Amino acid sequence: MSALEHLPDTDNGLLRFLTCGSVDDGKSTLIGRLLFDSKTILADTMNAIEKTSAKRGLTAVDLSLLTDGLQAEREQGITIDVAYRYFTTGTRKYIIADAPGHEQYTRNMVTAASTANLAIILVDARKGMLTQTRRHSTLAKMVGIPHLVVAINKMDLVDYDQATFESIRNDYLAFAEKVGIKDVRFIPMSALNGDMVVERGDRMGWYEGPTMMQILESAPAAHTEKPEDFRFPVQYVCRPRDSANPELHDYRGFMGRVESGEIAVGDAVTTLPSGQSSRVKAIEIGGQRIDKAIHEQSVTLLFEDEIDTSRGDMIVKSAEAPAALKQIDADVCWLSETALSPARTYLLRHTTREVKAKVARIEYRLDVNTLDTGDAATLEMNDIARVSLKLAQPIFADPYQRNRATGAFIIIDESTNNTVGAGMIA
Repeated sequence: MSALEHLPDTDNGLLRFLTCGSVDDGKSTLIGRLLFDSKTILADTMNAIEKTSAKRGLTAVDLSLLTDGLQAEREQGITIDVAYRYFTTGTRKYIIADAPGHEQYTRNMVTAASTANLAIILVDARKGMLTQTRRHSTLAKMVGIPHLVVAINKMDLVDYDQATFESIRNDYLAFAEKVGIKDVRFIPMSALNGDMVVERGDRMGWYEGPTMMQILESAPAAHTEKPEDFRFPVQYVCRPRDSANPELHDYRGFMGRVESGEIAVGDAVTTLPSGQSSRVKAIEIGGQRIDKAIHEQSVTLLFEDEIDTSRGDMIVKSAEAPAALKQIDADVCWLSETALSPARTYLLRHTTREVKAKVARIEYRLDVNTLDTGDAATLEMNDIARVSLKLAQPIFADPYQRNRATGAFIIIDESTNNTVGAGMIA
């Protein structure tokens, strides 16, 4: 009987998760197995995979072909982007970010991880922990992914040996304690044969924990694990111009996305940086009035009083205002092939606000393989460092570990308008 048949008939919300690990550890096969066993592959796609597998002389369907398109692109150097896959089980929707395994694509792994709420770290049971295992785990911890699952894959190639699983788990736990990773779970699996992915299989009776799919189905959704302050960066001020409609003459709505927390009609709010206060008169979504808006909803807020607010401002609840910061310390991942220049001025984009920024100093560069820190005068592509930045105007931010939306920013090269760095406020 399918494990999916035991799942509750409820909506567990959206889960964004990341798969990462070393090259050839089975990420593509795991994703293919998840899609296949959860019955979310279209018939024509399945037919194409079956034909390709047969042409290659394979006796079984190669599920890794589902992500082959992106792998081919990577090998040819056409793109090094992250691949996203979408599927649903009926009780939950999923977005999978498939991060590149190569070290030179660290920047892409950081990009993919920035929105994930769970990371699957794959380990080849024959090889145990590798440099990329430590690297990706450290990055996952750094970007604030709250839940890690270490999938010890290819158990079929070690005869489903429990001692091998236990040895790798102990190695990882020792590493996790050093890094400060707290929430980590372990699963032995064979993505190739489907053991412990969606179905339990009958070859690892010694493992009594949940399958991968059961962990995914029960993982907490984003924004549900702790109280969050209300943060609403203003994207657009809506003032309709329709002289024939007198109801719109005084309409002034502030449009944006609720990045965290919630807001209800009647709540006292403050706009930053002006510091003006009012109360919420109405909340609209898609032209309809609602009483309350929650995180990740894009809405329009109308206030009881006329206040001066524009794009780039932040609307917060009056009792939950963040501090204004003109200097920030942050962990920065450098994304550009052009090295960071402390002598240059960059643009820092935080939510919808842009300010000019200069590097005050590079505190240290982190070796994510060894966790050692060292001095640095500049940053090359894929470097990660603690950097102190001076801003021309204040931003209203939270520490990244407290709020991933308002604790993150990107750095833009003014001359090219390219994104050259991504940062997380310490």
